[in-house]
Amino acid sequence: MKRIIATPNAPKAIGPYSQAVEANGILYISGQIPVNPATGLVANNIQDQTKQVMENISAIIKEAGYSMTDIVKCTCLLSDISNFKPFNEVYAQYFTGDCPARAAFGGLNLPMGVMIEVEAIAIK
Repeated sequence: MKRIIATPNAPKAIGPYSQAVEANGILYISGQIPVNPATGLVANNIQDQTKQVMENISAIIKEAGYSMTDIVKCTCLLSDISNFKPFNEVYAQYFTGDCPARAAFGGLNLPMGVMIEVEAIAIK
């Protein structure tokens, strides 16, 4: 059985996909970009963009009835790998204790010209 997760507290999908899908106790969160769901705006720097992405993920997690501690894997896409350190400083604020597994890739053209996109998997 699968359940589609949608919240107005994260950006609407800009294509044919769901914000998240839960199946068999696993929550798959689609790649989140740093669009503020209330304004539709994107910040100009990697720190603020990272914060917005993580807030979007947090909103989806909450809507699904999970918590950030349930995240087991993240995939992080950066338009410029030289932003890795400032990205990591903000990202680390959202995970304390046991952190999820993670992969990070750089040098990509991301949707809407943003600097970052993060997808996540959570398990209860």
